[in-house]
Amino acid sequence: MKCQELPINSKLLERLHEYGFTDLTTIQEKCIPHVLSGSDVVGQAETGSGKTLAFCLPILDKINCHHGLQALVLTPTRELCIQLSDVFKDFGKALHMTVACVHGGVSIGPQIQRLKSAEITVGTPGRMLDHIRRGTIDLRHIQVIVIDETDKMFEMGFIEDVEAIVREAPRDRQLLLFSATISDDVLTLVKNHTKEDPIVIRTQSYVDHTKLHQVYYDIGEQNRKFSLLVHLLKTRSEGLSIVFCGTRRESDVVARNLKNQGIYASAIHGGMNQNKRTISLNDLKNERTKVLVATDVAARGLDIKNITHIYNYDVPKTPTEYIHRIGRTARAGAKGSAITLLTERDHENFRRVQSNEELQIEQEDMPQFQQVPFRRHTEQQPQQHRGGMRSQQRNHHRPSSFSSMSYGRPSRRY
Repeated sequence: MKCQELPINSKLLERLHEYGFTDLTTIQEKCIPHVLSGSDVVGQAETGSGKTLAFCLPILDKINCHHGLQALVLTPTRELCIQLSDVFKDFGKALHMTVACVHGGVSIGPQIQRLKSAEITVGTPGRMLDHIRRGTIDLRHIQVIVIDETDKMFEMGFIEDVEAIVREAPRDRQLLLFSATISDDVLTLVKNHTKEDPIVIRTQSYVDHTKLHQVYYDIGEQNRKFSLLVHLLKTRSEGLSIVFCGTRRESDVVARNLKNQGIYASAIHGGMNQNKRTISLNDLKNERTKVLVATDVAARGLDIKNITHIYNYDVPKTPTEYIHRIGRTARAGAKGSAITLLTERDHENFRRVQSNEELQIEQEDMPQFQQVPFRRHTEQQPQQHRGGMRSQQRNHHRPSSFSSMSYGRPSRRY
């Protein structure tokens, strides 16, 4: 179906045309008519499927300017919250819609002011519930609620907050749930909060092997993994890369060591404050850095263009997590590579990943590479002992944690 065939406001169609959108994706074609008709919808769609516009466009078409807060979108992460807000703002400005972006890690005052005039609010569950308890958000006129990345809400322990928020809204509101997987937990949530017989739309989980080259290196010893990563980033990764690590600490340590090897890298994970997370993403999007070292917080929903290489520095635990990660590359017809670095302790996870017969991950011959240093701890600066100044400067410049450090190029103020 062509975008221009959609029965929505002509100003939205003009915006689609300006962006060069011509054909609807599968999730858009199947979802938009049902959202427009007022049905509750459960949509299963993978990263890169275009699901954001599947609910953004019909919501903007349905609500009215200057009629109070009418749409509420819940997301599990701050980055996705900001991204979805930007989409609603971009398409909504032609209709003079006001969008409030509500998440933690930043001052609540400006959010309170924005909520007074917003027709649409995009928020994370914790901060949204905070506004409800403070009485700084009015849900009486809510027409539609979107729960994006529903399975991630369960995984991150947010589902009780989500349900509390849903219960605060009018009972006759429309509910839209989007999830990469429709688990039993998601189905229970659907049963408890949607109208009878919601529309369930599933799209095929598909990895295009003609565009995405998947390989793994069986390294053996753990102490060789970082050296191989450095070699591959310097010799075989021409575009932007994401390196996935299993923990926040590992992300910080790997990013710091990459900087020591002359590779501009930035880290992103849930332990960083919002300003640093935003800077890391913007540096990659604007190609001020070439490598983003991340936990799985970056695997869901984020729209980072021109990613050519995905590195699984730590192997994900399930095929679903693997697919979410590699879905960051080979998008919109472009080619990409997914490289898994396999050591002895990764074999169990990798066997689970390979249990998905759809995945075709080929073993690659080990290249010749130089062993480089990998330090897990920062080196202490030598203490100065000058007269009475013996202890005055002790540890003065030492960061309180790895996450308080910046990597790659010097931090910019925004």
